[in-house]
Amino acid sequence: MLTRSTASARPADVTKKWILIDADGLVVGRLATIVANRLRGKHKAQFSPHVDCGDNVIVINAEKVRFTGRKATQKLYYRHTGFPGGIKEVRADKLLEGRFPERVIEKAVERMIPRGPLGRQQMRNLRVFKGPEHPHAAQNPEILDVAAMNRKNKVSA
Repeated sequence: MLTRSTASARPADVTKKWILIDADGLVVGRLATIVANRLRGKHKAQFSPHVDCGDNVIVINAEKVRFTGRKATQKLYYRHTGFPGGIKEVRADKLLEGRFPERVIEKAVERMIPRGPLGRQQMRNLRVFKGPEHPHAAQNPEILDVAAMNRKNKVSA
């Protein structure tokens, strides 16, 4: 009888790259799916769902992302203070104009990553910055042009 085994990646076999994405004018949901797939490593041939085989992703210009339709005024983000009746909500456009606009991308990606210890480890490989500067130039990140992948990825003015 012929037996075959599927090759499963081990953490020692994984090679991680650094990816840089400029989010200027990109649609939030489409950007988040691409980033989540890169973080999980689903773009690699040796993908294993139980191993962190994804890349390190840097997203710059997080405050310049766009929503399609009326999501900017209708989408709500919730948080809880920990006290009874302490649920707070903020609209997406107010969150983008606020102090931490990078949270829009972080939350969109976080909700596409599996929950649990592996998902938390993969989320540590995501760095989001609201401006064009980032402190990871020493890693020589490879630029990924998300806008060129599909015409719907970028909102035209």
